[in-house]
Amino acid sequence: MNMKKEKKSFGLIVGTRGFFNPKLAQEGRKQLLKKLDSLGYSYVILPDDATPNGAIEKLDDARKCAKLFKEKSEQIDGIIVVLPNFGDELCVVQTLDLAKLNVPVLVQACNDRLDAVDVHSRRDAFCGKLSVCNNLYQYGIPFTDTSEHTCDIDSDVFQRDIDFFARICRVVKGLRNARIGAIGARPAPFQTVRFSEKLLQHSGITVVPVDLSEIISKAQQLDSQSRKVQEKLLQIKDYGNIPEHIKDENILKQARLSVIIDDWMTENELDASAIQCWTSIQDNYGCATCLSMSMMGEKYMPSACEVDVAGVISMYALLLASGNVPGFLDWNNNYGTEKDKCVCTHCSNFPKSFMGNDIEISNLDILGETLGKEKCFGAVKGHVAAGPMTYFRISTDDPKGKIKAYLGEGEFTDDPFDMDGGIAVCKIPRLRVLLAHLCQNGFEHHVAMTRSYCADVVYEAISKYMKWEIYHHF
Repeated sequence: MNMKKEKKSFGLIVGTRGFFNPKLAQEGRKQLLKKLDSLGYSYVILPDDATPNGAIEKLDDARKCAKLFKEKSEQIDGIIVVLPNFGDELCVVQTLDLAKLNVPVLVQACNDRLDAVDVHSRRDAFCGKLSVCNNLYQYGIPFTDTSEHTCDIDSDVFQRDIDFFARICRVVKGLRNARIGAIGARPAPFQTVRFSEKLLQHSGITVVPVDLSEIISKAQQLDSQSRKVQEKLLQIKDYGNIPEHIKDENILKQARLSVIIDDWMTENELDASAIQCWTSIQDNYGCATCLSMSMMGEKYMPSACEVDVAGVISMYALLLASGNVPGFLDWNNNYGTEKDKCVCTHCSNFPKSFMGNDIEISNLDILGETLGKEKCFGAVKGHVAAGPMTYFRISTDDPKGKIKAYLGEGEFTDDPFDMDGGIAVCKIPRLRVLLAHLCQNGFEHHVAMTRSYCADVVYEAISKYMKWEIYHHF
């Protein structure tokens, strides 16, 4: 699936009020449909002749619209409310209350023109929006505002608002229906990554576990000459630079493992995974999992280390918000005496496009020294290219019975750092304040990052619609 090309579908409500010229509502409806058509979005809206002026004004209109929304609920990712004039606040909120779709809502109001405020031309949507939002607040219906209080439907401002809203819808729908694979048991030394399946399930996130021995056994039994294995082998050799000293038999082990994990993900209709990446897989099978995880990530199926399920959900949220492949990193090292810089690393499983530079596929370094390099092929090595970055992390706070998160933006730099593995030198404003928050609130050492700015989308989706506690660092 190409996250960037995927388009959302919206339920549409055009509001009107009898004191104002109904032609404004008719024109607003036409402009809205034209705008969405030009942007490639699909939509659900009552037929033009189902209500007077093709808009929602009376309780009967609200009932008709709510009935249609219920019937088409599987097609609706969010609802856009436009107010070409003042709009009827009751019928807007009654439509949403009767439909009970529990999806994000965007509220827009149209500009008045200074030369068109006579009794036949005035809109007063500036005021009407306040009344609509007041009722949404009273009914407990969360909504997203446009970037400006009023704007023209055919404006670039509203177009950007629709894109922003579509990404919010993608995050909310994606998380509420997420299916996460947990491959293997949490490594005993990593008690930090414990999590609550029940808290996640309460938010709609399903965790599907499998014993690592099942994956290893199937990989060992898989015919190396099979079409899937040979295709995967070619993909691996095309994915990055493999040093000549790496034996073909070790690359083949990685290919068989990747095929089995891919098949298991497909069979269980999973969106992302967290894997027991050490040391059982090295001792009992003979390779690392990093490369398999990296290649899944490159195909928009994020994968996190050490069975960190909450960590991979964080990755998935960033993927949904940005459309860009995320990475999974440790908050790992200070960068000399520069207080707003640090080094984030992993062994690593960074996807190639997240790295942004050429990659080497070789042996794990630290584990290779202790377990033997012949058991440790599959590490993706390189330096993450400079550029914008958003970081995000959720955690299930079991004693308090809640899901909490933190979020912020920074940048990857091109500063040198002489360490093996996947290296990302990061610059984050007020880094000490952020790290103090992580320490004092029991957050893990793992963090998800993506190569773009999307914190505003994630914050709106998580705080307003998922209703998770979140700290937004500036």
